[in-house]
Amino acid sequence: MTTTVRLPHRVEQALATYCVDTKRTKSDVIVSLLEQHLLSTDTERAPYETASAAGFIGCVEGKADMSVNVAANAKKLVKQKIRAKHPR
Repeated sequence: MTTTVRLPHRVEQALATYCVDTKRTKSDVIVSLLEQHLLSTDTERAPYETASAAGFIGCVEGKADMSVNVAANAKKLVKQKIRAKHPR
């Protein structure tokens, strides 16, 4: 089956260079990469590894003190915040 794809100039140049270096055809490289991308399963990797590879681990910095269990005291903390905002 023939499929036509428009590649940006920089991608086309990189593909051409890669094909010359590896002595493979453009079609062979594209088919190989598509098979690898579309037919691979990410179920072998743990969710942490997938998130880390995507750059999500450590991408957000905050002032949160992770040593305090906020969930355990959520009700009390909400009451304190509301009382501070709306004193009686």
